[in-house]
Amino acid sequence: MNYNKKSVRDIDVSGKKVLLRCDFNVPLKGGVITSDKRIVAALPTIKYLLENNAAVIACSHMGKPKGEFDPAFSLEVVAKRLTELLGQEVKMAKDVVGDSAMSMAKDLKPGEIMLLENLRFDKGETKNDPEFAKKLASMADIYVSDAFGTVHRAHASTAGVANYLPAVCGFLIEKELGIMGKALADPERPFVAILGGAKVSDKLNVISNLLEKVDTLIIGGGMAYTFMAAKGWSIGKSLFDSEKIDYCKEMMEKAEKNGVKLLLPEDTIVAAGFPDPIDADIEVKNVLSTEIPDDMMGLDIGEKTREIFAAAARDAKTVVWNGPMGVFENPTLAAGTIAVAKALAESDAVTIVGGGDSAAACEQLGFADKITHISTGGGASLEFLEGKELPGVACLLDK
Repeated sequence: MNYNKKSVRDIDVSGKKVLLRCDFNVPLKGGVITSDKRIVAALPTIKYLLENNAAVIACSHMGKPKGEFDPAFSLEVVAKRLTELLGQEVKMAKDVVGDSAMSMAKDLKPGEIMLLENLRFDKGETKNDPEFAKKLASMADIYVSDAFGTVHRAHASTAGVANYLPAVCGFLIEKELGIMGKALADPERPFVAILGGAKVSDKLNVISNLLEKVDTLIIGGGMAYTFMAAKGWSIGKSLFDSEKIDYCKEMMEKAEKNGVKLLLPEDTIVAAGFPDPIDADIEVKNVLSTEIPDDMMGLDIGEKTREIFAAAARDAKTVVWNGPMGVFENPTLAAGTIAVAKALAESDAVTIVGGGDSAAACEQLGFADKITHISTGGGASLEFLEGKELPGVACLLDK
């Protein structure tokens, strides 16, 4: 896949109407935005367009309203917050491609911005309906994609509109492609990938693709127990995927064949069972990963493993991390994830963190500003690591 795509810097936007796909899928509680991080992330591209005399028609989805109007998912709250952040009025359309949106877009002047209603209020959005895409495109002269969290989906607003308009990326996607694209295509070595999370099945293709690219692959989290079982180790009551044992054996053989060092936890934090509720006080023991007692369950990487994983991250020149090392939501079982986050923060390497839990760990621990890049897309960054073609990137003009 070609990651070298044209951005807003590469085209003349002055006097043009720009359809800007943002990710305004913000969390709400009682109709109030609880985090405006995604809106703030869109500001550099929006400001650039407005300052360069473009008329901006912003659009986004929010939640899953299933193709019909639902006031609970209206983007009006986003328009209000964006107005405050920009210090200028963001005009709000009452629909997506109806009379309100069309006439508002027609009257929009350079330097002004409007927001369409939630794209998913129209069934045509998720179906990538050509008629719906054509109507969206008819409002503008240029399409700018800046919602990395949605580029793995072939929806009308992420891919379909590019059939009718010249399509380039905004600054958020430009950064994702520049940093993650380079890491996968031409990394500085040693290149280390750290994968965690609960299930091997979520990361089958990621593991296989990374074994073609990395020097060291580190496996932690719940998925490590399937690898341990594949090695014939006793894993007690630890969660594992019995159907993926052969796959794990294949991957270990592939690592050996490719000269990739594959690291599994040498010791493990175990408890009698999964914490319930998740943040409950829990009694734990540190045991060798080959000797997990039959009545115990592995829930985090052990003390020695933390040091081994952290050392590998510190010695690398490029590190990609996706997925926690244990049940991070429980303070007693967060030490492994914290150790990895800290090692990345202290490393001189290019450090890339993708996936909600790993990103949240870095932010909660105050390490976010010490990480080179925290990806804004969960599913998209995973598919990026799989080496898949992302429809919302493939449709952009090549440089």
